[in-house]
Amino acid sequence: MKGDFSAIPVFVAVVEKGSFSSAADKLGMTKSAVSKRISVLEDNIGVRLFNRTTRSITLTEAGERFSDYARNAVVMANEGFAALHNLQGIPKGTLKINAPMTFTRLHIVPYIKEFLDLYPDVKVILSMDDRVVSLVEGGYDVGIRIGELESSSLISKKLADCKSVLCASPEYLKKHGTPSKPEDLSHHNCINYSLFQGGAEWTFYKDSKKLKLEPKGNFIVNNSDAILEVLLNGLGICQMPTFIVAEHLKSQRLITCMDEYALPKHAIYAVYPERKHLPEKVRVFIEFISHKLGGGAGYWDK
Repeated sequence: MKGDFSAIPVFVAVVEKGSFSSAADKLGMTKSAVSKRISVLEDNIGVRLFNRTTRSITLTEAGERFSDYARNAVVMANEGFAALHNLQGIPKGTLKINAPMTFTRLHIVPYIKEFLDLYPDVKVILSMDDRVVSLVEGGYDVGIRIGELESSSLISKKLADCKSVLCASPEYLKKHGTPSKPEDLSHHNCINYSLFQGGAEWTFYKDSKKLKLEPKGNFIVNNSDAILEVLLNGLGICQMPTFIVAEHLKSQRLITCMDEYALPKHAIYAVYPERKHLPEKVRVFIEFISHKLGGGAGYWDK
């Protein structure tokens, strides 16, 4: 039995995509070339790997058994290539980043030019999205996450603390009064961020006691920039991370409320898929942005 090792990535692509044509698109080959490589592989090993019909292909029992070995071979080969790139010590290639919109606009994008000037062989593709998406399914190298991390196989590195405050504009507080305890919020227009990981409830801590309430208001939105805009315009009151409102607190365009009540503590993380050999482009980006953000308390809180 003689194996054609160069055909293994082709076989894996067909298994993952479920058809010769889709595998061909992924590999940049013609459908006939993919079909021929699979046929030659089957002839060389003397085993049929796929059952073919005019409408579909399915793995044979032998194909099922072989697919696990083939996938592992491709993964290990890619890790080997990554290790070689790391040995070269030159970050290169495309770096795909997924990160929340407002935080990224304020605290990642301003440093992109400096990062690319330092590493000119890296190309950054930045996807800004407030939803939490799968890094693996999206093909991302690294993600920025804020708040509690879900249990997963992702590796995480803390970049900075994420402090939050309850705040409103001076005009709103002059008109509606300043709340002094959580119960007072029932008389206020509470603005809600619909993608908040903590759910619909707001949580406060005082004297080792935990207080929860479900705020009521007439505006719910999935974007923090929109919340900031309506806060500044005096629509209501909201819990906001200081990485968004710090400059407005300093200029007193926004005022904090109920400072004796603590809000839940969160953090900002870089996350990436588990790999034995972390690509150099990912490693240098995480180190770069961690240094910029401050590691502990973010620079915006200093």
